[in-house]
Amino acid sequence: MRPFVRVTLTVLAFTIAALALPVTLGAVTLSASFENRYTQRTDGVAPPPTPQAHDPAKPTAVVVVGNEGAVISDALAPYEVLAASGAFNVYTVAPQARPVTLTGGLDLSPDLGFADLDRLLSSKAPDVVVVPALPDLGEPTTRPVTEWLKRQASRGSLLMSVCNGSGVLASAGLLDGRKATAHWIRIGGFDDEFPAVDWIRGTRYVDDGNIVTTAGILSGIDGALHVTERFVGTETARKAADAVGWTRYSPGSSRPMTQNSFDAADTVVGFNTAFRWDKPMLGVLLTPGIRELELAAVFDTYGQSLAVETTAVGLDGTPIRSRHGLTFVPRGTPTADDRLVVPGAEAAASHAADRYSALSPVYLHAGPGFPFDAVLEDLVRTTDTATTRWTARTLEYETGHLALDGEAWPWTITLRPFGLAVLGLLVAFGIRALYRMIRRTSPTGRRGVVEPGKP
Repeated sequence: MRPFVRVTLTVLAFTIAALALPVTLGAVTLSASFENRYTQRTDGVAPPPTPQAHDPAKPTAVVVVGNEGAVISDALAPYEVLAASGAFNVYTVAPQARPVTLTGGLDLSPDLGFADLDRLLSSKAPDVVVVPALPDLGEPTTRPVTEWLKRQASRGSLLMSVCNGSGVLASAGLLDGRKATAHWIRIGGFDDEFPAVDWIRGTRYVDDGNIVTTAGILSGIDGALHVTERFVGTETARKAADAVGWTRYSPGSSRPMTQNSFDAADTVVGFNTAFRWDKPMLGVLLTPGIRELELAAVFDTYGQSLAVETTAVGLDGTPIRSRHGLTFVPRGTPTADDRLVVPGAEAAASHAADRYSALSPVYLHAGPGFPFDAVLEDLVRTTDTATTRWTARTLEYETGHLALDGEAWPWTITLRPFGLAVLGLLVAFGIRALYRMIRRTSPTGRRGVVEPGKP
């Protein structure tokens, strides 16, 4: 073999050896990072929900979730805003009324199936339909939702998408020829995928008549307040903003914002998803009467970081009812293997987790502020500043008022792929040395050795 070819093959072999471990382990961890956000429960628990009493004098707003789940803040933030306004009948609906998994592993029992809603409203369309981002966008499993949305639009419902819920509307053809917005991470892809839509950047929401679309995750609060304005006026919307603690309410118009884009520091999410295979697991204690935004703050902040995993636990493992009547189902009770966090101002005031004092429960909402503030401050202590700032940008939440000071970068996690590459090279060098040693000691591999029977 020619020397040049031999050197080229050797370099190629060692390059493959250096990449094999980081690529293989990184791919496995990356896949698990995204799959775990919607891990479905398998125990078949399906408590019958008890919807709120229906007042025919009020408009009806529904938050639709798919059979495969939804992004938790996309669903729960508008739900709490609309419910806190006191102006709407508010329900969660799904193709079938069975538990669905929201981001981070929180199981919601929807109030109504589509058929149940038809019976409740005597086959009339709901006044408002909120559409969160669905994990199976573009898959056949979304067809029951998209077909239902087309029927509601034709019957006069106002549709409001949150974040990449606009992709659900676009896939149903409901945004063709309209202005719309979406999360900054996906809007460029939507430009290519749905060219008939006029995608608008740099705004919290876009109002295009009977369809309102919002930008990333917490922009759904702004969209829900705008919808409240349209139905019952600015004063009620302002009271709803105060009730949920949203100080960024902009009456009458969408607040402009800087359009996010990827920058160098965002590479942190790559390291977190591919090489943080020992993510800490948090047990999130569900307590009766907890606000929907308090739950969303915990499961979405840790979930969007892709650096921490969460599991919903309960005081006795039974379903709980939230502040405004949603039914959530824990997956067990706290264990010593998990760090126990307790969301909710009421839970903090009543020391709801005192029976688990041996686990040193962390009451996240013991102080004032919007529910996401305390969780972001806990995340920076649990991970690092780069991860926390990425998470806030993903949530579309401004953090100038927070002290997000911690370790600047996850250096230990960053060094892992390089350590794996070195390990791969050492293994390759070891195999090469062993092969050469065998060749030197083998009778057929030694030069000048005369075989028996030969002169």
